[in-house]
Amino acid sequence: MASNAALPNIWHHRKVADNAAKACWICFKPSSSVLITPDNKDFFYICTGHLKDRGFAIPDADEAAAAAAREKKVELDKEIEAVKKEYDEKMRKRAENRKEKKKKEGKGSKDEEKKEEKKDEDEEKKDEEEKDAKIEALSSKEDVMSDDGPRIFSLQKIFYQQRLDRIRNAEVAKRNRERLKNPTAFPSAPKGDP
Repeated sequence: MASNAALPNIWHHRKVADNAAKACWICFKPSSSVLITPDNKDFFYICTGHLKDRGFAIPDADEAAAAAAREKKVELDKEIEAVKKEYDEKMRKRAENRKEKKKKEGKGSKDEEKKEEKKDEDEEKKDEEEKDAKIEALSSKEDVMSDDGPRIFSLQKIFYQQRLDRIRNAEVAKRNRERLKNPTAFPSAPKGDP
């Protein structure tokens, strides 16, 4: 069958602008997700919910693994950001405490002030090292880029056959329209005496 060879069962998921959303092929709700063949011969709008349904389409194995890895990276980035915020909050509080101590103590001995400063610096270094260690531990887990969901699918047999039938019917209809427009396709009227 020439149509099967012409249209492989590989579909790439693409997003269009929300104002360009059209009816989903299955449920007819507005959708901004499109499945398109790599050669751009066929496309259709589909809801993301249908893409998650394994009875409709199966994501490419490599793509599914990559999508899971991207989700992990996003979670990891959130954890790293939380560690950084926690460290910044500690530094801010420590600075406020130092200012309050200086105001309360007024002028104390220089040796005591130096000891306090050294103690504060040591605590800051310890916190900085702790923050770096946490970030390093979290960063060692990551190894992928970010985006959402798999992007390459193959349709189940029934849906794939529906797409092939649709394309075949469109070709037949186009051929029939061209035949009807051609005046030589019809027999000529009889020219004899009545």
